[in-house]
Amino acid sequence: MVKGAMQLWLRAIITLLILIITEGHPVDITYLQSAVAKGAVCLDGSPPAYHFDKGFGAGVNNWFIQLEGGAWCNNATTCLARAKTRLGSSKLMAKTVSFSGILSNKAKFNPDFYNWNRIRIRYCDGASFTGDVQAVDPKTKVYYRGARIFLKTVAGTSHIEQYYGEVVNTHGSAKNLPQSCTSRLKPGLCFFPQNVAQQIKTPLFLVNAAYDSWQIKNWHNCKLDILKCSSAQLQTIQAFRTEFLKALNSLGPSSTRGYYINSCYAHCQTGTQETWLRDDSPKLAGTTIAKAVGDWYYDRKRFQSIDCPYPCNKTCKNRNFESDARRII
Repeated sequence: MVKGAMQLWLRAIITLLILIITEGHPVDITYLQSAVAKGAVCLDGSPPAYHFDKGFGAGVNNWFIQLEGGAWCNNATTCLARAKTRLGSSKLMAKTVSFSGILSNKAKFNPDFYNWNRIRIRYCDGASFTGDVQAVDPKTKVYYRGARIFLKTVAGTSHIEQYYGEVVNTHGSAKNLPQSCTSRLKPGLCFFPQNVAQQIKTPLFLVNAAYDSWQIKNWHNCKLDILKCSSAQLQTIQAFRTEFLKALNSLGPSSTRGYYINSCYAHCQTGTQETWLRDDSPKLAGTTIAKAVGDWYYDRKRFQSIDCPYPCNKTCKNRNFESDARRII
């Protein structure tokens, strides 16, 4: 049984390596040494770092900025532990990463943004960003994938609210949060996108799975394969989707906002070629994520679509081994 499981994992890793080689392109790390003198450093004092791939042709003046978010430490103990990992030290970050999906430089895999400047800023100071923001030309439009903290984890709202309250206290984040939110709510609540998105004037496009696998990580077997979830777990997951959609709808109507909420059991769908744009990529309303975002950005077509409940979308793969395998690699 164990041998069989190991063989499956090896096959998954080998398959992922092949896909990375054929569909992605390697980008080396850049260390911002000048930031050290200004105190803008990682948790262990090492300089901040990013991966940058220069644009070309018609896209040379356009920028795609990916700010790696999440993984905040909420007190001295968790920050000290994180300082010994890639989340707190640029010394431990991957020297080379593969850009694929929305970061791809190939027109075949990323037709609307392939020739833009692409920069991925690595998270390492314990409280960098209040959400996973990925910006497409920030002066005009923003593609925002931050809904994974849109409401609450399956552990419950009191736990997550307390956690972000501790983050604010530990890092002094209140002064950096939108005053339009902190004037109405406790600063910790301003880490939740539904409390700040209404005040954002820049057009937004939100991409997220209604069943975000990151939220289910405390259920090991269920996390790895939604088909292994018990009926009680599935009921909780469906309830999570309902609450998630309530939070999304609370933003109110907007002619400039786009959203792509599919019912795949997934996480980080835009940075993986398999889910961003490929012949077998998941679709919503017959449309891939790449086409929906591109059509919205270039004003070809407005896209605002929410999928039917799991398991109705047969284009979903509902696999989570990709992210785990990537960490092993």
